[in-house]
Amino acid sequence: MATWKTSLLQDSASPLMEQLTFFHNHALLILLMITVLVGYLMGTLFFNKFNYRFLLEGQTIEIIWTILPAVTLIFIALPSLQLLYLLDEVNNPLISIKTIGHQWYWSYEYSDFKNFEFDSYMIPPTEMTLNNFRLLDVDNRTVMPFNSQIRLVITAADVLHSWTIPTLSVKVDATPGRLNQISFLINRTGLLYGQCSEICGANHSFMPIVIESISPTFFIKWISKMN
Repeated sequence: MATWKTSLLQDSASPLMEQLTFFHNHALLILLMITVLVGYLMGTLFFNKFNYRFLLEGQTIEIIWTILPAVTLIFIALPSLQLLYLLDEVNNPLISIKTIGHQWYWSYEYSDFKNFEFDSYMIPPTEMTLNNFRLLDVDNRTVMPFNSQIRLVITAADVLHSWTIPTLSVKVDATPGRLNQISFLINRTGLLYGQCSEICGANHSFMPIVIESISPTFFIKWISKMN
């Protein structure tokens, strides 16, 4: 999860987030190279008294700075398109969970298990303990098994919401009257935090999301106990 003074992305908890982190670093390196090159050329033009008519005019230089951006865009576009297809692909899910956004809380339905459902509210500051995170912890966590393909179906009961878990690279709009879906796989245990990322009213910042990732064995025991 995020910590104070974090300047980079959060630690990934899914293979897709790992690929997005690699792509982020790849694009950042290209941007750094472009910034250094353009900054060097601008600096030499401002502070150097040499004649730069061959740099400013000429067919050769025009061809070079037309081809170079095109090649750079190809190096960015190809991995980007590959990631877009991977994010939209839904493999054979082992579990389907439905989440519904309300003003201002989330509800979850485990329809694969006798239609088991519950609401998830943020823990008020007056009821927090020392091991709770302010504005991030909830009373009922969403329990999911790790190393299992999970399909999440998302909708809303009133206004637009957005179900977001940064460490899973998941950000899906919850739209009233429409079902959106996302597929992901959690590759480690732990607590994963997120929040609604769509401005949905006065208490928009008070509807967090907490996923508790556990082993499939303990997940079966948990769902049996809840039923």
